[in-house]
Amino acid sequence: MTTSKRTSDFIVGLTVLVVTVLIVAAVLWVKQADLGGRQQQVVVRTREVGGVALGNPVVIRGVRSGRVESIALGAPGWVTITLGLDRGVQLPPDPVVLLAAASLFGEWQATITTAAGVPPDRDLRAAIAEARTESDTLAGAVMPDIAQLTTVAGRLAGDVAKVADRVQVAFDDAAAKELRESIRNFAHLSTVLAKTIDVQSKNLDQISGDVHTGVTRISAAADRLNTFSTRMDSATSRGELQQIVSSSQQAARELLTATTNLRDMTTKLDRTEARLSTVIARADSVFMKANGTTGTLGLMMNDPALYQQSDSLVRELRALVADVKKNPRRYLNLRVF
Repeated sequence: MTTSKRTSDFIVGLTVLVVTVLIVAAVLWVKQADLGGRQQQVVVRTREVGGVALGNPVVIRGVRSGRVESIALGAPGWVTITLGLDRGVQLPPDPVVLLAAASLFGEWQATITTAAGVPPDRDLRAAIAEARTESDTLAGAVMPDIAQLTTVAGRLAGDVAKVADRVQVAFDDAAAKELRESIRNFAHLSTVLAKTIDVQSKNLDQISGDVHTGVTRISAAADRLNTFSTRMDSATSRGELQQIVSSSQQAARELLTATTNLRDMTTKLDRTEARLSTVIARADSVFMKANGTTGTLGLMMNDPALYQQSDSLVRELRALVADVKKNPRRYLNLRVF
């Protein structure tokens, strides 16, 4: 009885011990406790964590390489996340941490990648650049999750619907008629353009013919020029060109002499013109004085009293002459001794 009781107590104690060991092992396995110091820790600095929680996986190049060990508030406006990485895991060059949803069911993960591998999103890259420090702390940022993308997509869908409504309002029956009229006008314009191209093609053919004729004439002129050059060479060899040049020089000298004479003549004419101007001015002065009433000649020409007196004198002289002719003895007394 005593032996069986002891055996039962031993079995119960052993069972309790095994169960306790199993429970502790299960808890340690669930929490992924690092009993042997097989993990290395990495600190991440970010503005927010999104949906990241303790125990979420850490992924490097698609391979699970650790888990999130702690999340705590850091400096004002910042959050510090501690990542536990497996021993032997090497970080990529210039590493950064992207916090993003791993599935549609709300599971999140921390992905360690290179700065060059960050998606070309302006806000995301700005957040990474802002979170960088000079210490070993990695820069982190939260990528938009499915909910945010869905919200943005819903907003875009609403905007598209508004645009579609506006287009439907703008594109009414009148707009449709105007569009059909524009299409007909475009068809008419195409026809006119085709006719114009046909006519212009004929004109281009004519222009091509004219150009060909012009080229032929230019070729003939070139032949004539070549002939002229040959004649010039021949004339040069016979001395005719030298004679022509000498004659041209003689003509140039004579023309220069004639030009000099003409210049002298022009100078003399200028002097004569000046003298003539002086004579005309003086004559004009005389005429002005004669036409005036201040001088003797002016009084004689312009004073009516002088004219009347002169006319009276002439009449008296005529009467005197007539009286002398009639009665000469009255005026002439001739005595002969």
